[in-house]
Amino acid sequence: MSGSVQSAPAAGGRKGRNIALWILQAVLAVVFVMAGASKIAGAKDMVDLFQDVGAGQWLRYVTGSLELVGAVLLLVPRLSALGGLVLTGVMTGAVVTCLSVVDRSPAPPAVLLVLAAVVTWTRRERVLGAVGKGVTAL
Repeated sequence: MSGSVQSAPAAGGRKGRNIALWILQAVLAVVFVMAGASKIAGAKDMVDLFQDVGAGQWLRYVTGSLELVGAVLLLVPRLSALGGLVLTGVMTGAVVTCLSVVDRSPAPPAVLLVLAAVVTWTRRERVLGAVGKGVTAL
């Protein structure tokens, strides 16, 4: 009897954590769709930012595309950790760029980096499972 009493709260805790993660993933997806779309669309501030970076406007298109792809992946259950991983990489680049190349605060990309890393870490079993299935299929 005591085993069933303990498993009910544990299941409720997992469910609550899962709901919170999906809310986080949805919020991140909206943020990254807006950010990626502004880069792809050529918003003046994004064009100016990537001009200041000095790597060329091609980097704006690559970054915007990665943000859009990562946002979509966040919303696909089996690929949500991969989406977080893509966005963690993009935001790592953004933080490094803010610290070393452009005169902008690294705080906004750092916050997004941490949130994407939380998704990646908590959903990591999905990526590991998908990789394992792909390797065994070979």
